[in-house]
Amino acid sequence: MTDTATTNRCYCGCQTAVGYGRTFAAGHDKIAEAAYLAVHHNSSVAELLKSQGFGPDNPVTDAAVEAGAWKKCDHCDYKGAPESIRNHMAKVQKAENTQR
Repeated sequence: MTDTATTNRCYCGCQTAVGYGRTFAAGHDKIAEAAYLAVHHNSSVAELLKSQGFGPDNPVTDAAVEAGAWKKCDHCDYKGAPESIRNHMAKVQKAENTQR
């Protein structure tokens, strides 16, 4: 990752001081992300994905699972970060218990 030990300032460029091991002030990662998309991909996530070879026939979600960064639900096609899978399964189990 990035090294903030030498700057201790937010990476969006706002000059806000950030705590040790942090790269952004709260919420500023999304500001930087939006600015990057505006500069490089016409403010379009779809254009970003297309530029990297992803799209409907090559889903980035599949790549995240294959890379080991995300997981696929054992019971359906849902894909997400491990915490998202836990939340998803909790909702599924709650729904199943409600139906009984």
